[in-house]
Amino acid sequence: MSRSDARMQVMWNRLLSVVEEQGQALVRAAFSPIVRECGDISAGIFDLQGRMLAQAVTGTPGHINTMAEAVHTLRGRFEVQEMRPGDIYMTNDPWIASGHLNDFLLMMPVFFDDRVVGFTSCTSHLADLGGRGMGPEGSDIFDEGLLIPPCKLVADGEINTLLLEIVKANSREPVSNEGDIYALIACCEAGASRLTEMMTEFGIGDLDALSDFIIGKSRQGTLDAIGTLPKGIWRNTLTVDGYDSDIELHAALTVAEDHILIDFDGSDDCVAQGINVPLNYATAYTVFALRCLIGPDIPNNAGSLEPFRVTAPKGCILNAQPPAPVAMRHTIGQMTPDLVFGCLSQALPNQVPAEGASCMYDLPLRHTPEAAHSGGREFALEMVFNGGTGARPTLDGLSATAFPSGVWGSQVETTEAVAPVLMHRRELRVDSGGAGRSRGGLGQRIELSASENQDILLFLSVERIANPARGRMGGGPGAPGRIRIEKGAELPGKGEVRLRAGERLIFETPGGGGFGDPSERQGCALARDVASGLVSPEAAKTLYGRDV
Repeated sequence: MSRSDARMQVMWNRLLSVVEEQGQALVRAAFSPIVRECGDISAGIFDLQGRMLAQAVTGTPGHINTMAEAVHTLRGRFEVQEMRPGDIYMTNDPWIASGHLNDFLLMMPVFFDDRVVGFTSCTSHLADLGGRGMGPEGSDIFDEGLLIPPCKLVADGEINTLLLEIVKANSREPVSNEGDIYALIACCEAGASRLTEMMTEFGIGDLDALSDFIIGKSRQGTLDAIGTLPKGIWRNTLTVDGYDSDIELHAALTVAEDHILIDFDGSDDCVAQGINVPLNYATAYTVFALRCLIGPDIPNNAGSLEPFRVTAPKGCILNAQPPAPVAMRHTIGQMTPDLVFGCLSQALPNQVPAEGASCMYDLPLRHTPEAAHSGGREFALEMVFNGGTGARPTLDGLSATAFPSGVWGSQVETTEAVAPVLMHRRELRVDSGGAGRSRGGLGQRIELSASENQDILLFLSVERIANPARGRMGGGPGAPGRIRIEKGAELPGKGEVRLRAGERLIFETPGGGGFGDPSERQGCALARDVASGLVSPEAAKTLYGRDV
């Protein structure tokens, strides 16, 4: 490595530490538990052209990879010559930002020596934006809440108080939303401050040379990784639960010399409920899945993302067009990694994990309409739980782990502190991981009720109830998800439900599929599973063919 390259590498490493500090500023300042406790964010630094140079490790692909394109879009909407120090731009347009209204994206120009040298950006989830809220029941985007087109949130360091008041007036959680917006502002400012400090320390007046180095090296490294893959086209179909009937997702993966293309042609059309997915969000998770196996050691930036391309016919469920309802776009969008892995496993047999729970088990809760009149507690809360990941070729799947979302599970103590919710039980589900040479990760069982004498509204939108995670290379399926009221009927995976005072909700997340023939599982591993309570003696006998 030349002296010049070594210097560039040092600055690159420093930039990675800057964005991580930027992300932590957002997490620590946020009001909403889903941000503060679950890390539902993104943060990044961009060059003058709007190309992403670095992103915080903390965050979700649905925020990070959509942010990479969103900044480029906003950069084209606003003239650099008209930007002033302290300006911050904002939007929650699902087709620009992160796929639904609850995600706010901010972009701040970074000034050095009185001129713009780059941008900082961040995204986080706001608790409530009015409308029907976080559920799939909206008939269009107008039902789902307040849409804010690209605009200035802060001008010359002064916040647009009218815009902030509009956001607060359209929310059931105005204080939380206000706090989260200020946390987003702090995140942008922290990144800008640390970036200019770095530039001063290293004696550089712009980011041009560093940007070219980062993007060039990352792109070439990704192309080298693609070059080792077999060339051709592989296809896969994934059936998901949908709203009231199954939905088929189709993908064709083309590996060429200098790029990889995923085409979703053949996927079912959009539906009437809010589980449709804007293409920017579908692309974010699709490319994330590919990057998990192709050049995973290369940092995520504009260079490493450029060789991956995603297309879909307009109007299919993975390329929803305005004004389609998209509030719960993650329900289907987070299934795309399993769809893509099914293609990739044909090109790389014995290298791709089995299917997992994939879709996070999101549980938006809020007070009933009559709560305000009857003395009940008013609140809006979004809880997050996760199922098991698919087994890997040589390792078991991970239990109750966020993949692909990366959103950590909601904490019991925090939840009970901010909402009238009482958590009775949270434990792993025995036998929920698919049998195989490598076992699928386990789902979890959660039991909760209202902690006060009031009803609670639930807005369900989850997957893997009718179509559990499939195993790979002879592995068994994971257990399906299951939702029910104790001593009551089974609940569908999607729709609005009233949990009455005194009732207990039982919420079971799916397990991941197994990998390989179960009869090939090592005896010591199976014995350890049984001793740890992960696999029952009955399942050891019926699924693995052994008495333990």
